[in-house]
Amino acid sequence: MAFDTSGPHCAAALLLSDGLILREEQMATGQAERLIPLLDEVLAEGGIGWSDLKALAVGTGPGNFTGVRIAVAAARGMSLGLGIPAVGVTRLEALAHGLPRPLVVVEDARRGQVYVQLFLPEGPGPAHLADRVVPACAATGSAAGAKALPPAMPLVEAIARIGAVRAGTPQPRPAPFYLRGADAAPPSDPPPVILP
Repeated sequence: MAFDTSGPHCAAALLLSDGLILREEQMATGQAERLIPLLDEVLAEGGIGWSDLKALAVGTGPGNFTGVRIAVAAARGMSLGLGIPAVGVTRLEALAHGLPRPLVVVEDARRGQVYVQLFLPEGPGPAHLADRVVPACAATGSAAGAKALPPAMPLVEAIARIGAVRAGTPQPRPAPFYLRGADAAPPSDPPPVILP
């Protein structure tokens, strides 16, 4: 089972031995309330229960700060409760999945910047922020330009397929994938004085 709430959507995919069940609902808000019922519906459609799951995969961003945290927290909690592994998959990895190498993924990071990651036949390079990129090889992503390759599959399906491969090896607990600090700043007011 894979899920992602890193954008204005709530998406889930269930890989079964005989197929795939895929659901994506567009929504600007409400992912926290919709995620678990959506997962219940996908499991019911697959004719299995929570105890039948072997692993979880979750989209870790980059993306909407709150959305990423919703999915990652849910995956960590379900992993602990069900006693199964949870695997984090970045949006950049998922967009590159199934496309030829070399490939550069260029995603809009807003504020005039882009998220960039190069994927070579021997493996991925580091992800980073850039002001602009002129791809020298095949490219995909929301900011890759007019000649961008379309993704090979829906984002949540790619997360599920990558997660299924990684679940057989030791993985760190899923964590939000941030390339930039939070927009919110700590308060500048001095802390209150506690009287004895």
